[in-house]
Amino acid sequence: MVRPDATPDAPVEEQPAIGLIGMGAMGSMYAKYFSAAGWKKIYVCDQPNKYEALRAKWKDSPGVTVLRDGHLVSRMSDWIMYSVEAEYFGKVVADYGPSTKVGAIVAGQTSVKAPEKEAFEKHLPEDVHIVSCHSLHGPTVSPLGQPLVLIKHRAPEEALTLVENILKPLRSRYVYLSYEDHDVVTANTQAVTHAAFLSMGTAWAAAKSYPWETSVYVKGIETVKVNIMLRIYSNKWHVYAGLAILNPSARMQIDQYAQSATEIFKLMLAGDAAGLRARIYAARDAVFGAHYKQDRAPILLHEDIFDRFSLGKMPGPDSLPPSPALGNDDPSDTQRPRVSPPNSHLSLLAMVDCWARLGIQPFVHLDLAATPIFRLWIGVSEYLFRSQERLDAAIDAALYELSHRSDDLEFVVAARGWSQCIAFGNFEYYKERFTQTAAFFESRFEDATKLGSAMIQAIMDSSPQRSP
Repeated sequence: MVRPDATPDAPVEEQPAIGLIGMGAMGSMYAKYFSAAGWKKIYVCDQPNKYEALRAKWKDSPGVTVLRDGHLVSRMSDWIMYSVEAEYFGKVVADYGPSTKVGAIVAGQTSVKAPEKEAFEKHLPEDVHIVSCHSLHGPTVSPLGQPLVLIKHRAPEEALTLVENILKPLRSRYVYLSYEDHDVVTANTQAVTHAAFLSMGTAWAAAKSYPWETSVYVKGIETVKVNIMLRIYSNKWHVYAGLAILNPSARMQIDQYAQSATEIFKLMLAGDAAGLRARIYAARDAVFGAHYKQDRAPILLHEDIFDRFSLGKMPGPDSLPPSPALGNDDPSDTQRPRVSPPNSHLSLLAMVDCWARLGIQPFVHLDLAATPIFRLWIGVSEYLFRSQERLDAAIDAALYELSHRSDDLEFVVAARGWSQCIAFGNFEYYKERFTQTAAFFESRFEDATKLGSAMIQAIMDSSPQRSP
């Protein structure tokens, strides 16, 4: 094995040969950072029918050599990362794993590790080390300071050291987990978060509505919902399918999220004020109670930060109703500000209720391995639930405000539909459901992707990354 303290400044003959099997968005991101850092032996491949196109794309990238298939990459490389769709991961490892160079280190860039572990143990030779990884962010987010999970499964300490040095150009924050702990953490930080935004998109598509164009979802928390929903649907469906379908913890959580949304909606329909208030307060106390650091700096300093990232335009003050949260019940009182119509924030109420029902403490995972999207989602949940005024306004809107009731109905139907889809465990069904919704929003993706990236960066820059 090459020296574990190797760096891009070392002579080329002393540098490790880096192999990337799968050159989708994440594989390409890794190759770009490795090349820029000065690693000089980077061997990459994708499906054989993409060989010529891949050669043309990377011909001017220093250090990058495109090979025809994973056999060639595996035979030449000291560190090999499989960046392959979860659905096909086992087959690809079965094909190329036996060709792995003696003493090489192998990793998988997958969001669910149980199938990866099984594939590696089954198909890799015994004289190959396993130190896996997972960047907990998408390819359009800067890896700087983001969590990067490292899993030393079958390897000596010097193999882990070499992997750490190879990955240094990403400038990510290493998080050391086992395969099993990884799947629990990613389920807790990603599965239900994705399900919430998938459900929002499906609900709005079913209603044939771009709500930010009707002056409803244009301000504050609503801007987060819209931008992240569009960001998710502008990605590839398989990025989310593997995590949801192949991770048992994720399935359980997504089912509970749909159940929470349904039961809260039933309380809304029944007008059961006491029952709804008791349930939401109990969820708040479970998530933001004894285990929550009350002196923790909030993730979102103020929701006005979102206004400059809105896809819609805020209507004039005369066209908006008074804000119940501000107690402005007198239409003649023009001194108090007016805001967008009150919203039940059912997606957020259901999220915190889901965490409470499953005994999940999301802030534990926030500091350990939070994705940017999870950080935003827990941030808006915290923003709503830590304010008695805002939380009571949402509960009152859920009970008495009818302008959002049709949206809430569509959301519940969508959440249950996604839960059932994932329970079936069928990738084609998931793909069809995802792509149908994505097609409705496709014309908005370009602007939304730019705004969403800028919004995430602004919030990451202005909010604390870790608890005090």
